[in-house]
This record gives sequence, structure tokens and C-alpha cells, in this order.
Amino acid sequence: MLLPKRRSWFFMFLFLALFTVSCQSAPPTSLVNSSEPSTIPSNRDRVFGIIFPMAIPAYEKITENAENTAKAANIRLLVSAPDEANLEQQIRIMESMIKQKVDGIAIAPVNPEALAPVINKAVEQGIPVICFETDSPNSKRLSYIGADNYDTGRQLGKATDLLLGGKGMVMVGTGMSEMFSLKERLEGLLDYLNSETEIEVLEVRYNDGREDLAITELEDMINAHPHFNAFLSLDFVSSSASILIWKAYGLNRYVLSIGSTPNIEEALLNGQVTSIISQYENQWGRKIIEALMKVSEGEIIPEMIDTGILKLEKGPQDDQR
Repeated sequence: MLLPKRRSWFFMFLFLALFTVSCQSAPPTSLVNSSEPSTIPSNRDRVFGIIFPMAIPAYEKITENAENTAKAANIRLLVSAPDEANLEQQIRIMESMIKQKVDGIAIAPVNPEALAPVINKAVEQGIPVICFETDSPNSKRLSYIGADNYDTGRQLGKATDLLLGGKGMVMVGTGMSEMFSLKERLEGLLDYLNSETEIEVLEVRYNDGREDLAITELEDMINAHPHFNAFLSLDFVSSSASILIWKAYGLNRYVLSIGSTPNIEEALLNGQVTSIISQYENQWGRKIIEALMKVSEGEIIPEMIDTGILKLEKGPQDDQR
């Protein structure tokens, strides 16, 4: 089914949807879109920094969980993120936190190689750094918190295989091409589909961490391939875009997503999303603070803190797609 070429009414819907989200209550620590976190006073308790790839609602629950864990341990948090996935802004935020001599930093690097020098700089100055969600394996970071992203991609492939019976046509949406986690997820997904099924991958599109681009790319794919069977999302932004489009157009096709947030779980219940491959994202905030606490107290932590993989489904599908 071709989507209408005139999109003005759709973007009015999108504006209203985003306005509604923005009116909801904010988490205890909101994402700060700034390269200059607030100044740390002298004679203070421990201060940890968390740097997300971008400022999007998907990270609010993680922030809230980290805040609650930190508050119980009398730890102050500096939470920051670029407006959109941006290497230069992440570097500036890291440099600012190093300058303020925080006691630990957790970062989801948008580019593992480009962020490695500034991660190494922090560690060399006595500031422990851990990565979460996506890794920088060639840096001096102490640990990675998250799941095996290659296996996560394979699990998405398996879920698609079961749903389509090993045949069909799918489209894939993902974020930044440089992000290590997304590279691994895509590799695992394609390896499984190519070796274990007859499912054809029609296209892979990148959104660069921008929801407006994710919407445009997904609309273009739908118009180019109206007979597709499923859309596979490898990142939060692609999932969010698919939810908006499925709501707006009432599409009756499968959506399988990597990453679980309250918004995506609600879409699962409402039928916009068919299946979610979760990396237990609701545990990331707590595990970040616990890991930084252990390091700051001189404990050795594992090189990888594996959060595991979980498949979420609403239940047997009653509709015919």
C-alpha cells in the first residue's frame, strides 16, 4: 500500500503526538543537552557523569533508575547528551567532565574509535570510564554494560524467521553507521537471515539518530516496497518512528524492535509493535551506578557486565497480516 505523497496532515499528527509527550512529567534527572555540565562544588560527595548518545525520551527511564540508585548512595549525577547523535558534542561533554574531575563516567559512545582518545584521557587522569549500550572495545574503558549485540541481532533474525515461516521480505531501520552496537546488531541479523532463512532484506536505511529522518526513510521504504512483510528496527529512534507511522496510517504489517522502553512496550500492547528483543534496558541505570561505585571503592569489575536478552511478545497473534 502506497503512503500518501502529501504528508502535511501526518506531520500535524506527529506534532500533536510529540506535544503530548512533552507535556508529561519529566523524570527526576532530565537529560541536559549541554557540553558544560553544572560546576561541581568543593568538599562534596562522589559525582558520576552519564553521557547518552542523544537526548530522546527512550533514555528517560534509564536516567530515572540511575538517579534513584545514586540518591540512595548519596551520589550526585551529571547527566548529559547531544541534541542529536553527535560525535563532537560527546567529546566536548567528556572533556568538560574530565575538567571538573568527576569520580566516574558512563558513556554510550556514538563512534568507538573517535571517542577512544578522550576515554583514555579520562582513565589516565584517574577517572574510571565504563561504556553502556554500545562499546568502545579498543579504548581503556574498564567495562561494558549491556548485552552481546551480535547475538541480539541474531535473536531478532530468529524472531522474524518464526513469524514469517522462513520466507518473506523485510526492511531494516537503524541509527548511526559508526555506532559499534548497531554494526554488531546488523551483522548478527543479516548473518542469521542469510544463512538460516529465505527471507529477503529489501533495504537497510540509517537515521543518524534523527527521528525526522527516520520517519522520512521509513515512509520512502514503504512506498518503494509496498508488499513488504515486516519492518525490523535496530535502535530506539527507528522504533519510535515506526510507532508514529503505524498509528497514523493504520498499517497492518509486522514490526520487530530491538530495545524496550515504556513507549515501545505500550506499542506492543496496542498492536503497533509485534515483538521486542530487549537487553533488559530497565536495569542499565542501576547497573551503571553500581559499577561506578565499585570502581570508585577500589573493586575490580568484569570487563563485560552482561544484562542478557529477552524476547517480549503480546501473545498469539489474532490478526492475519
